Amino acid sequence: MKIELEKVLPAEIEKRSFEIITEELGNRTFPADQEPIIKRCIHTSADFDYADNLCFSENAVQKAKDAIRKGACIVTDTQMAKAGINKKKLAAYGGEVFCFMSDEDVAKAAKEKKTTRATVCMDKAAALNCPLIFAIGNAPTALVRLYELIQEEKLKPELIIGVPVGFVNVVQSKERIMQADVPYIVARGRKGGSNIAACICNALLYNM
Repeated sequence: MKIELEKVLPAEIEKRSFEIITEELGNRTFPADQEPIIKRCIHTSADFDYADNLCFSENAVQKAKDAIRKGACIVTDTQMAKAGINKKKLAAYGGEVFCFMSDEDVAKAAKEKKTTRATVCMDKAAALNCPLIFAIGNAPTALVRLYELIQEEKLKPELIIGVPVGFVNVVQSKERIMQADVPYIVARGRKGGSNIAACICNALLYNM
């Protein structure tokens, strides 16, 4: 049996992918500001569950874009997420991307405190003197620490993108962020990942 390939020019592949996503979503509609984010998550993962599990706090997208325009920086919990975020687009507004996971002082502090590097990274990020967006795609302990810092009034993020993937405390950490009284975009449940964290950041940046 001959397998027919769809003929698509290289420059048109992404456009065609989004057309397929729109076709497969059928009659489903989403708020205009949320739609590009939802579709980009589906595009990144080929997982249509993101049409249902992405949760947005009120005006989260607009608040995030306003923060980016004010020069907000993005803090991630993996080098993979950092690599995937369009740093040139962010820099156009005066922001940059940080990931402290490989820093020697973070590793040392985590060992001394018997905690995770992700937890220490959130403490280090809290000391940054700029508006902050957190894009967490791997470590639920990062979300747990963010929640604690918010409750202690040591941090007031412009947005938390809470999409860690996994099984241990993943669901619970996301639910805490949704109760933290800060803007959020959360992938409820177990799904997520560094690629999803990065693609949500890019969806914001590409639709300014």
